[in-house]
Amino acid sequence: MVQNKGIIFKEIPTGWPEPGKHLAIEAHDFDVEQAPSEGGMTVRTYYASFDPYQRGRMRDPSIKSYSAPFQLGKPITNRTIMKVIKSNSEKYQSGDIVISAGVSAIEEYTALSKAEVEQVRKLENPYNLDPKHFLGALGMPGLTAWSSFYEIGQPKKGETIFISAASGAVGQLVGQLAKHEGLKVVGSVGSDDKLEFITKELGFDAGFNYKKEKPSEALKRLAPNGVDIYYENVGGEQLEAAITAMNDFGRIGMEPLFFSLEEANANQRPVACGMISQYNLPPKEQYPIRNLIQVIGKRLTMRGFIVRDANMGPKHYQNHQEKLQKWLANGEFKAKFSITEGIDNGIDGFIGMLKGANFGKAILQLADLTKE
Repeated sequence: MVQNKGIIFKEIPTGWPEPGKHLAIEAHDFDVEQAPSEGGMTVRTYYASFDPYQRGRMRDPSIKSYSAPFQLGKPITNRTIMKVIKSNSEKYQSGDIVISAGVSAIEEYTALSKAEVEQVRKLENPYNLDPKHFLGALGMPGLTAWSSFYEIGQPKKGETIFISAASGAVGQLVGQLAKHEGLKVVGSVGSDDKLEFITKELGFDAGFNYKKEKPSEALKRLAPNGVDIYYENVGGEQLEAAITAMNDFGRIGMEPLFFSLEEANANQRPVACGMISQYNLPPKEQYPIRNLIQVIGKRLTMRGFIVRDANMGPKHYQNHQEKLQKWLANGEFKAKFSITEGIDNGIDGFIGMLKGANFGKAILQLADLTKE
């Protein structure tokens, strides 16, 4: 018998989630020696992904969305990497490393039912990469970046792309893909060290710190010939500035993460897009986009998406895995993690991710596979 700690969803927030009120670390006894149910498994969790879309799951169950709400009194869930302790499934055996598709509880140990086992798969890692990559560049954020860049961005050599939240899990990969395809890449970030990272380490052509320079002025300076593709992650002032800077027939890809608090509270008009800067703002404080009329005059394509759409993730998955695993292994592409160590620090890491404190892909490390 062991003490099993997890991040428990306690109360639905209307603004920023608060530790102890909306989320709490709780422990309960867990028998690791107990035989799994028929078709089930007992697993230990090593890594859990923190992603902005999880904020949208902290809602009333009556509000419909593309992702299921968290259950009050239960651990929050997301994609995790686990090791099988005991298995009553023909597909897996003790010691197998598996990755979930988003159904796994963020807790130290979990008993998976037969139905939950159907939502996991063995971790295929032929290049012996850091397993955390499979929650980032090789996971949902990476597939989001890859599929939307090619499917919506339709990049052409010599074009200019602007990426907001450029040092994040999605933005850093979009930028490197754009450089690989011969585009001029401009990124926005929230600190000088992040700016140095995207320009010096990732090879972006230019970037700016939006806390020091207005996006509209920065784009005039860094993209004087206009922007052809805007990869939208934050909304607000940056989206408005990007629309003004767009060239005719430009493309705007809007990452599917959440909807505004007004929509969540009123249960109407969910918006499938990034706009992370607007997530936790009351309706009166949300930034009004005042230049949408330009979408018509410039004949812009402005498209939201969900990565599981048939023409997005499923269409691009094989290409994404085969090429990016190779590029990460040979050093051609880089991916930065922002690690929170230990379940006791999990809530701080989660809220920090929502507030943009992470530098790279936000991951909770409950234990370390690389040291075993």
